[in-house]
Amino acid sequence: MPAKGQKRKQQIIETAKDMFIQHGFQSTHIGQVCEKLNIARGTVYQYFGNKREILYAVLEKVEEKIDDILDLDDLRDFYKTNPNPKAISKFITDRLSATIQTLIEEPVVIKLIYKDIVGIDEEVISRVNKFLEYISKITARDVEEIKKRGFYKKNINSEVTAFMLIGGVLFLVYEFFRKERNVLDKEVLEAIVSNYVSGVLK
Repeated sequence: MPAKGQKRKQQIIETAKDMFIQHGFQSTHIGQVCEKLNIARGTVYQYFGNKREILYAVLEKVEEKIDDILDLDDLRDFYKTNPNPKAISKFITDRLSATIQTLIEEPVVIKLIYKDIVGIDEEVISRVNKFLEYISKITARDVEEIKKRGFYKKNINSEVTAFMLIGGVLFLVYEFFRKERNVLDKEVLEAIVSNYVSGVLK
């Protein structure tokens, strides 16, 4: 897609996201998005068939980013360098920080998960559940791979660890949004990562 088209697509996504949060999913219409951006309806339909597809594009982008961050080839290439414990800790910390940052930066995703957007229907809820399953699965895969390499405690359950990490982060972010606190504060992110790493590293 040409750069201009990609920019327009992203403008549509960002505008719709804000409207979903402010006015609710059911009360937001394609026409309102068009009016806000001063574009024709046909422009939106070049990229999306309906407003659900806009919402799903947000989820897909987060899935892709986390999948890229937790890429197994990157992990395996790193191990081939015979890293020392300090390098391993930094690598795992950076990987985890980037994953959490990706979730934190999309408040619409958090609000969807906690059904805090008025008017979301069963189809949207089903897609959100698939999103949760997917990111939990690739996080568990990462935990398992690191555990196999001997850097995580042997007795941790990869699936449970992933659920606790993802679930804990999502709940924390939701509570910060609800209480209008700055979840992007560097100290908050560092605290999450530090607590997690101290619990799983050998």
